[in-house]
Amino acid sequence: MIKVNLDDSADSRFSRFELISWWEQERLSRAKVLVIGAGALGNELVKNCALFGIGRVLVADMDRIELSNLTRSPLFRESDRGQPKAEVACRAARELYPLIKAKPFVGNVVHDLGLGVYFWADVILGGLDNREARVAINGSSLFAGKTWIDGAIEVLNGVARVFAPDGPCYECTMNETDWKMLESRRSCALLTREQLQEGKVPTTPTTASIIAGFQMQEAVKLLHGLETIAGRGFVFNGLAGESYLVTYTRKPECFAHERFAELEPLGGGVAEVTLGALLERARSALGPETVLQLARDLVTGLSCAACGETEACFRSLGKVTEAEGRCPKCGQMRAPETTSTLGLEPGHEDMSMAAWGVPPYDVVTARNGERTISYLFDGDAGEVLGDLAN
Repeated sequence: MIKVNLDDSADSRFSRFELISWWEQERLSRAKVLVIGAGALGNELVKNCALFGIGRVLVADMDRIELSNLTRSPLFRESDRGQPKAEVACRAARELYPLIKAKPFVGNVVHDLGLGVYFWADVILGGLDNREARVAINGSSLFAGKTWIDGAIEVLNGVARVFAPDGPCYECTMNETDWKMLESRRSCALLTREQLQEGKVPTTPTTASIIAGFQMQEAVKLLHGLETIAGRGFVFNGLAGESYLVTYTRKPECFAHERFAELEPLGGGVAEVTLGALLERARSALGPETVLQLARDLVTGLSCAACGETEACFRSLGKVTEAEGRCPKCGQMRAPETTSTLGLEPGHEDMSMAAWGVPPYDVVTARNGERTISYLFDGDAGEVLGDLAN
């Protein structure tokens, strides 16, 4: 446990916080926070985690620092250009508060970040600018039964929303246009196109500060057991100088609200546990018809209609590039054959779960009818969390 100096002297680091009647600094020193995104919002979130004395912070981001980031990211310097945002943000957090344990995760949060970190975290803070990532964060947070606090900014406007497991979720707020834009991003034969980039969002450092500040304030309230604006959003209109709260409604038909029923640590990692061993364990518990449900789509083959040939390919959908998707013979784009369920057909049981595209510290759910057991690859915790696991 991280120990914090809570003496009564006037120059104690957190003495001004302790003047608040309900404040308990030890709650924050024990807290585990997952910050997803290390750009404009993420910089402010990580900075605030350090200033508040948060004990453990995992920062996930796949991008590297560009010159344009410097106008909205107080943790970055010009000498940091080209370095991973998550690594620099964590280093800066330790400079602000040496007792913080800050660990970077450099990778795609949709395809590379295992579900285990959502079970580890006390709260999830989102600072990304695309719907695909939000949908992934939303589903993972709901499944783990954790609250996530989303932030979004554009020009002088922004919104901070608190999504609790038992209330309306991010998908409940999406309209038909949102889904069409998401499907457009997921299109292109369902393969990742390097040139398909999320549009750059125009914004200012002041807007990022306001929205991330509100997000962090809600997180501090949550960590203290106080009531948050769960199920609502704080909307800020900077041009008009106005702000207000909106209330969201949970949609009865929303399928994103599935939560784990039982979580069982495997005692091993994805590189050690084979499909056959996991199926055997799951079927001994749930019955012979049990199958394994992955947290993300898996590509099992690439099929060329022109050549009539299919190449076996076991990889997460987001890991298949446009170049790999093209047929080596005719150059046409091949169609991916995908699945999210393993065990329906025999074969390849000796392959490790890593070879099946399951990222480290992930969760795979065994299902037989309505009965489920979720298995955590906790053997990967040290690799993903480092000293945050202690």
